[in-house]
Amino acid sequence: MAEKPIWEQIGAGFVQHYYQQFDSNRVLLADLYTEASCLTWEGLGFQGKNAIMEKLTNLPFQKIQHSITAQDHQPTPDSCVISMVVDDDPVMGFHQLFLLKNIDNKWICSNDMFRLALHNFG
Repeated sequence: MAEKPIWEQIGAGFVQHYYQQFDSNRVLLADLYTEASCLTWEGLGFQGKNAIMEKLTNLPFQKIQHSITAQDHQPTPDSCVISMVVDDDPVMGFHQLFLLKNIDNKWICSNDMFRLALHNFG
């Protein structure tokens, strides 16, 4: 079996690391953002590491266990990696998109977009 392209390895590694940190200790996510990073969470925008971390650490839930259903990764023309993550949980799924950029030999999240995918079973 052929080895996955480098952008898939980078994206999959980032996704695994991100959700492991999110689920265990969200404070550690600060290392993945910079002052130029942007987060859109359910339509609300946040820019900069401090604003992003304030949002992520003050979410109304403390414990969560992500179960990623699918993830796709692509290279961009400017040597970044774009990653799309889906959790198809039937009650509270979500979609999250990351734009990863290599700064000083470290992959950071320059852009992060999150939306719940709530299902109406009523």
